[in-house]
Amino acid sequence: MMDFLKLVSKRQSDRKYVDRPVDKDIINRCIEAARLAPSACNAQPWKFIVVDNPELKNRLADATTSRVLPMNHFTKQAPVHVVIVREPANITSRLGTAIKDREFPLIDIGIAAAHFCLQATSEGLGTCILGWFNEKKVRELLKIPLDKRPELIITLGYPSGTAREKRRKPHEKIVSFNQYTES
Repeated sequence: MMDFLKLVSKRQSDRKYVDRPVDKDIINRCIEAARLAPSACNAQPWKFIVVDNPELKNRLADATTSRVLPMNHFTKQAPVHVVIVREPANITSRLGTAIKDREFPLIDIGIAAAHFCLQATSEGLGTCILGWFNEKKVRELLKIPLDKRPELIITLGYPSGTAREKRRKPHEKIVSFNQYTES
């Protein structure tokens, strides 16, 4: 079993993939890790659409790119895309969202996406979480009802290349104890 901090340090946003399919058992283990993620009031406000049909996946990849901005031009390389759709939360989570003015379902989806990506990393796969895409095209392609919202797309595949050194703020810049202090 991999040490957790080592696993976290290996996880990165991969934007180059080799041409190799991903076994459905591995995909299902990644989905299982996401399914087991905690959520506010146990709402589990998500549905995962696995897109591994090459033609459909390429059309979905087209919905993640823009001719104007150089975003996500790598997505066709990934053999699998997983779309996380926001489902209605249970009544307690919806009440909490209204009372606290905090979008708990979005937080929950972020946690589930992190679980998915960490499991993928432990399987030797690479991922990249995308929030930049044409929502209307994604809805049409995947027949997502209007009362549901695609929130994230995760590319999944075997990464091409080596791990990059993580550039993160130093520990002392991001943490304080017992009160907020400027760094």
